[in-house]
Amino acid sequence: MTGRIPARLPPRHVFLSRVRRAGTYAFVLVMITLAIGMLGYHVIEHISWLDAFHQSALLLSGMGPVVEITSVGGKLFDGVYALFCGIVLLAATGLLFAPVLHRILHRFHIEDTAER
Repeated sequence: MTGRIPARLPPRHVFLSRVRRAGTYAFVLVMITLAIGMLGYHVIEHISWLDAFHQSALLLSGMGPVVEITSVGGKLFDGVYALFCGIVLLAATGLLFAPVLHRILHRFHIEDTAER
């Protein structure tokens, strides 16, 4: 034995704190992306705020577009925003799962070091 203290899983309140923090980051990321989409659709395509919210929310959730975009600028924004929403969707999912996966991997590591 090398004199190391055996690894332990962090307490549950630390884990829940990490989950809460990751959830907050994911929520803020989604809200900022939603606001960018709403503003872009409202300013570029002259869509009402409610329809801009609806279009942005459905693109951000991965459902797809609702309103038919007619202007060239609107189509460019729509395409870039749709690609960006796909990345944000993956990033938010990763943020939400990171603390859980970290805890699972940490538990496997503890079991691995306990056997040595």
